[in-house]
Amino acid sequence: MKKKQTVYDKVNKLVVTELSGELDINDIEEWHQSLRTVLDTLEPATNFKILVNLFGFTALNFDAHKKFRTIIPELLAAYGWYVGYLRMFPEASVFIRSSANIRCIAAAHVHQDETKIRNYADNYSMRNESFFTDAAKAREWIESIPIPEATFLKN
Repeated sequence: MKKKQTVYDKVNKLVVTELSGELDINDIEEWHQSLRTVLDTLEPATNFKILVNLFGFTALNFDAHKKFRTIIPELLAAYGWYVGYLRMFPEASVFIRSSANIRCIAAAHVHQDETKIRNYADNYSMRNESFFTDAAKAREWIESIPIPEATFLKN
């Protein structure tokens, strides 16, 4: 079953995005749009957390995989976040910025590949970014991260 959705839990200031099933490039683009739509609704001077649940996701072809792999790092860079696993790719380049002082302050990533997730957890986890094979544990962890109040930066 395909899943390609994003929702915002305003109480916990948590963006939850899910992608699963065998997906083609059109599915990836729909998911990307759902993520952008939710992020576009965040109010200025908001700090938020994100849960990226990719458990069960398979790209049907190389074009779908190529499109998919850049979405999270590039979108989160627009909210001041550098995804830890990009350290594997010295050639990867993202421009970190914060539009309207909206900032991502923590991220949890979920995927079914235990070997990959163990490697990511061992090498790229930080106090505010971690990697999981269990979505419930990821949700519990990300909800435990406190969110500082956002303030506008003045020129």
